[in-house]
Amino acid sequence: MQKVSQPDKDAAKAKVYEWIRAYQENGDDVAQHELVVHYKNLVESIARKYSQGKSFHEDLVQVGNIGLLGAIRRYDATFGKSFEAFAVPTIVGEIKRFLRDKTWSVHVPRRIKELGPKIKNAVEELTREMQNSPQIKDIADYIGVSEEEVLEAMEMGKSYQALSVDHSIEADSDGSTITLLDVVGNNDDGFEQVNQRMLLEKVLPVLDEREQKILQYTFIENR
Repeated sequence: MQKVSQPDKDAAKAKVYEWIRAYQENGDDVAQHELVVHYKNLVESIARKYSQGKSFHEDLVQVGNIGLLGAIRRYDATFGKSFEAFAVPTIVGEIKRFLRDKTWSVHVPRRIKELGPKIKNAVEELTREMQNSPQIKDIADYIGVSEEEVLEAMEMGKSYQALSVDHSIEADSDGSTITLLDVVGNNDDGFEQVNQRMLLEKVLPVLDEREQKILQYTFIENR
């Protein structure tokens, strides 16, 4: 894949914000269409992570596009966060709501069901003891199970984000990629924060230095 130069990336980013303004201010259908095309690869990549090749992949793409359009309508650049950093969790949230609402026939083993309350209790206890969010290894050691079982239970319980930071997904039509992490903000210590910290391995390459500092101060260091 041909590497995209920084000037080209900057120009593409400027165009994105121009389209967003045109859509928000005038309901410009052309701008909306351009944004959907521009982020087609992003939406499809996220949908693919959740569909895992199953027959409902196209449904998830459609739902992901609904999330994208919602992000376009609600995005506010004055908060200092890039559009991608706002759009990804919005798209993911829309897909997760769809999957929760749809009645998939999933058999959850009893041992996994029983781990859920134990994990929640372990997170609460360890957070109090450590004055910080525990890692997966800490939780596994506390309960006396493997890290894999903890992750499996959290995933089955809809508490573990299905997109892994170890995978890159295509960000837009120029072929650039991002590594998932788009959980930004001050969240309470506890179960949800552990899930977010599991994803918080690296910031999106599309973020500039200032945005990275905002992410570090508001989430990593809880300032």
